[in-house]
Amino acid sequence: MSGHSKWASIKHKKAATDAKRGAAFTRAIREITSIAKAGGGNPEMNPSLRTAIDKARAINMPSSNIENAIKKGTGELPGVTYEEVTFDAYGPGGVAMLITGLTDNRNRTTAEIRNILSKKSGNLAGPGSTAFLFSKKGFVAIAKDKVSEDDLMGIVLDAGAEDINSEGENHEITCEIGDLAVVTDALKAKEIPVMTAEMTMIPSTTVKVIGNDAKQLLALMEALEEQEDVQNVYANFDISDEEMEKLAQE
Repeated sequence: MSGHSKWASIKHKKAATDAKRGAAFTRAIREITSIAKAGGGNPEMNPSLRTAIDKARAINMPSSNIENAIKKGTGELPGVTYEEVTFDAYGPGGVAMLITGLTDNRNRTTAEIRNILSKKSGNLAGPGSTAFLFSKKGFVAIAKDKVSEDDLMGIVLDAGAEDINSEGENHEITCEIGDLAVVTDALKAKEIPVMTAEMTMIPSTTVKVIGNDAKQLLALMEALEEQEDVQNVYANFDISDEEMEKLAQE
């Protein structure tokens, strides 16, 4: 979990700009539209759509934007057709990366991803080169001051949670992707606020990264996430808390 939770943490600490908020809205709209097209526009019948809507609300997206994104997916409103893309890559320090996106032009997106990797000390790898190192899971983060670890365990383990990690700043729960909605429902029933609830890719092994490699890696991940077609960047890095705090202040 090191790469996922620490990257989420460092992004949270950085000041959000209007431009990045706009990019987050664009990313959320594409995700909602794509999921609604694939599985229907009713969040009660489409758990993936429900999760995407919750993520959009977490970044304060207006309800009208969410509704329009769903309607574009179901065909009630005209919209662009997006194709899912996945890129295997390696970053500084030999870190394995998995980049996922939604695009209306695969060739353009591939060229732009390759260019970012080249400029930021990474390289594109062959299909499947890194994907086998990651497993799809549900991920939920909760602030530690909202619930004790013991109370949390009693709530989420019965709902299907596989693991709880409370070593960092938050409680972090992992579960099978199909149990994500059940886990979040159990937390809402107890009025425990959820910081993050999303699908993630958890690596089977991690690579320790220090010094300049760590700095270059985080710069690469940030550049990739700023590319408008990119939805998520996953990586199997492990950077110490001390190193991460130092980089966050630079």
